[in-house]
Amino acid sequence: MSVIMTLRVSGDPDKLERLAGENRDMINGISERAKEHGIIAHRFYGSEGQIMVVDEWPDAASFHAFFEAEQATIGSMMEQVATSEPEITFWRKLETGDEVGWE
Repeated sequence: MSVIMTLRVSGDPDKLERLAGENRDMINGISERAKEHGIIAHRFYGSEGQIMVVDEWPDAASFHAFFEAEQATIGSMMEQVATSEPEITFWRKLETGDEVGWE
């Protein structure tokens, strides 16, 4: 069963959007290499002073292999927008019988 990975940092979501828009090749390259490591889904979210990544991966090991391989590229980007260390959490789906969507 796949896992959801969240990565949260304090930072500037608007600056991240600008950086991504100005560096499409870098962002697309990271996405392509994530696909090579098995990523299922990916999105960035922003709130006042917070940035969150929500990914779905086949397993935690696939994420860790990708993140280690891309540390220099991702680290360089995050240094420009983040003001805290990343908090990474893996989540498993709970069987509660009340799902909506994602079928």
